[in-house]
Amino acid sequence: MRILRIGDPLFSPWLEEVKTRGESIETQVEDAVREILREVRAKGDRALLEYTMRWDGFDVSSPEDLIISKGEMEVSYSALPSELQDALQEACRRIKAFHEAQKEQSWFLCESGGTILGQKVTPLDKVGVYVPGGRASYPSSLLMNVIPAKVAGVKEVVVCSPTPQGKLNKALLGAGYLAGVDRIYRVGGAQAVAAMAYGTSLIPAVDKIVGPGNVYVATAKRLVFGVVDIDTIAGPSEILILAEDGAPSRYVAADLLSQAEHDALASAILVTPSYPLAQEVAKEVEILLEDLPTAPTARQSLNRYGGVVVCSSLEEGVELVNQIAPEHLEIFTKDPWKVLPLIRHAGAIFLGPYSPEPMGDYIAGPNHVLPTGGRARFSSPLCTKDFLKYSSIISLERETFDALKRQAITLAQWEGLPAHAKSLEVRK
Repeated sequence: MRILRIGDPLFSPWLEEVKTRGESIETQVEDAVREILREVRAKGDRALLEYTMRWDGFDVSSPEDLIISKGEMEVSYSALPSELQDALQEACRRIKAFHEAQKEQSWFLCESGGTILGQKVTPLDKVGVYVPGGRASYPSSLLMNVIPAKVAGVKEVVVCSPTPQGKLNKALLGAGYLAGVDRIYRVGGAQAVAAMAYGTSLIPAVDKIVGPGNVYVATAKRLVFGVVDIDTIAGPSEILILAEDGAPSRYVAADLLSQAEHDALASAILVTPSYPLAQEVAKEVEILLEDLPTAPTARQSLNRYGGVVVCSSLEEGVELVNQIAPEHLEIFTKDPWKVLPLIRHAGAIFLGPYSPEPMGDYIAGPNHVLPTGGRARFSSPLCTKDFLKYSSIISLERETFDALKRQAITLAQWEGLPAHAKSLEVRK
């Protein structure tokens, strides 16, 4: 891994490249995605069948062939090895418990004279979850997207996931069974997003689409936003580790590789005021890469978007963390809880040597759907609240209306809206 110092001539260009990686890719596929959206909106299930046969190599004779029922999910779960069943059950339990703590209730303020103001909390009716299929098929992704929706009280949760060559991922179906998915459709790509946004005879139009996907899926989600709500536009994965002298270099190196192996656009960065630690970690990364099956991908990621940044002090390192606003932040310092209040921008924060990022990916409990590409400056991890909507409640009695009437009329008149004022004036 390259070692850079803040202020070096190469540092700023490298940091800019890290921040903007992947930005131009969406524009390259936008025309193709728009065409897919138009086709699905116009042809419905017929377009889904055509795209599924063309791109997934899955011969489909009727739309019903694309449905995976609850019964099929249960059978798949039963066929899983017991150790995998146990792991999925524990992940479900912890994810559910964490998101239960986020639940919100309707509330009301009762003022004198019988006036009631409040907020009504209502779950969304239908949510669609996109889960990648094929090589990048992750049961953990299904759990993290479905469980918060179910905890929020969403009535219907459907999943779209491609099955290349018609092959089913039993672990994915087992996760769907445990999480309470209503139906899974064997549809992927931008066409799945289009179907969930606009609806077809087979797939219902939903209120919100969540879940990760490739550039076609991400672009489709961006283009249908407004027709439906979406969670976020997910970018390449990233990890930033803030460490000081004494941090276990092998732990740090292993955690950097845990993200670098995702894809060539992933970013894995160590920030430290200790040059000796920087050297140790760079060496450990090379050692671990020798036996890593995903080394080719990890090397591409590290060579272009990875690095060890040596800062003058821990405080300068914290400033860089807040500037980058990483998806995942690990803090390896003598007292990480002292550093925590200084962190303003990060998707998920992992404190200490026994809180590695993969624990957050799978089983700790907090959601692993996190803001990427610096969006942690203004957005948050997926949570129960993302599947709720809020209605304001206003119930004024005559006494309160009379007390506020004149001031409301004044404001309406100043804004040049006489009908607003008249609505108040007619109530004598």
